[in-house]
Order: sequence, then C-alpha cells, then structure tokens
Amino acid sequence: MIIPFYIVDVFAEKKYAGNQLAVFRDSDGLSTEEMQKIAREINFAESTFITQIQPEKNCATIRIFTPAQEMQFAGHPIIGTSWVLMNKMSENQVQHFTLSVPIGEIPIQQSEDLVWLQSAQPRFLDIFSKSDFLSFSNLNLSDFDDTFSIQEVTTGSAFVIVPLNSIKALESLRFELSEMNEWLQWHCKTSHRALYFYCFEKGNLYSRMFCIEHNQLIEDAATGSASTCLQAYLLKYHSPEIKMVNHQGDFINRPSRIYFEGKLSEGNFDIKIGGKTQFIAKGEWEV
Repeated sequence: MIIPFYIVDVFAEKKYAGNQLAVFRDSDGLSTEEMQKIAREINFAESTFITQIQPEKNCATIRIFTPAQEMQFAGHPIIGTSWVLMNKMSENQVQHFTLSVPIGEIPIQQSEDLVWLQSAQPRFLDIFSKSDFLSFSNLNLSDFDDTFSIQEVTTGSAFVIVPLNSIKALESLRFELSEMNEWLQWHCKTSHRALYFYCFEKGNLYSRMFCIEHNQLIEDAATGSASTCLQAYLLKYHSPEIKMVNHQGDFINRPSRIYFEGKLSEGNFDIKIGGKTQFIAKGEWEV
C-alpha cells in the first residue's frame, strides 16, 4: 500500500522555520495503530492523515497524531493540511475550506499567503497559584506578571496559560521533569496537559509551549491550539479586540509567527489565528 505524503513548515515566514508537519493523503485504509506508528516514525510534533476529501464541497476530514497520541484539535496541523489541500491537491484556486477534526468542523480561509482558522468557543478552567511553579521550575515569584492569573484554557486542547513579566524570564525557563509531570497529572482537567508561557516585551508578544511525551520534555516551535487559548485569555483579560503577532520558537532556532485577529462581544469569542506555510517536499510512504 503506497500513500502520498507532503512535508511543510507551518507558521513559517521562510523555509526551515516554524513547525514541521507531515500530511498523508488517501489514509482511509489505515488503522489507528498504523497512523500512530507512522507519526512516531516521522517524529514531528504532529502528523495528519486525510481520511476523506469532498472537492466539490471544499471540505475534508483528517486525523491528527503526535508521536505519542491522537489529538482532538491542533492548530498548526489544521493550517498546514488546509494549505496542502488548497494549494497542492486542489485543481482550482480555493479561498475557503472546511476541515473536519474530532471536535467538529473548522472553517478555513486563505487570504494571499496566510491561511486562517476560526476556533471553537473557549472554556476557562482552573486558576493556579504562582507558588506551584516554584516547585518544578527555576521561576521566582518576581518573574510572573501579577496583572493576570495563571489559568487552564481549552478550545479543543487544553493549555495552562502562564503570564511572565519579561523575555529574560521566558528565555531562561528550566524544569524538573518528574515534578513537572506530577503537577500536570494532578492539576490538569483534560488528558492533554501542557504549559504555555507568554510575555509582552516592547509591545511584542512572545511565547513558549512545553509538555511531556514518552517521559521527555517537549518544546513546540509553534502551537496553534495553544495560540487560540492564549488569544481567548487575552480577549477576556487584556483587551476585547486583538490584532497582533505571536512570536514562538525563537529560542529553539525555529522562529514562528502566528497571526492573531480576535474580538470578544457580548460573551461571544471570535478567535482567528493565521500563518504562512512553506512547502518542503513530497513523496510516497510504503505501508
């Protein structure tokens, strides 16, 4: 069984930046176990498997896997897969698309060189104490931005949003793995457990995402799902209207740019994130 695949860099202003993604088409014949094994073999942050395409309706169904598990929602795989579907697999110039993932249908729009997704409504979960983080990180109480709380937020995948007060604190983050894992296991409300740190520096937004997979600390170069959670958090606590760029991946030599455009009105969150995708390669996978 031969399956065509594509490799792209997502949320990347140029090649070999942003977050890598492998996109497998014609995947309806694969089992869940086979998809998981392929994702583990590729070993990118995520890989996607296109299980159904309806070109006449500009829609497709995909499944998303990290090397360790299947995801219900993830931003950079949705942006990157949509770009491949619209720019490499479609015979027409498509500007609007609908991508179905386990949490539901995600509206996609392509505008010039940016692909945008609109997220589901957020849920705001538990608020945590800053002192919790002293037990498993090198942070001091003075490193946190006291203007905002630490809170878990989900738009499909949950992240604990942690506001810091300087790029120096963000850049120098260190963790004790076992203590961090224990805290995540004990406190996070969903099976997806991750931390998303951010700060504002000279008017710019910077962020870093950390999670644990296979007993290893993982830092993501660009996290679209976390960015939708962060945008929801900022809309609620910072400003009811946002248009800015989230800088992620700078500290691991994979600079990423995630475009924010959102509005909070009468309790409704209009959350959009966008990014550029760079085509890297295509090939055939033998199953």
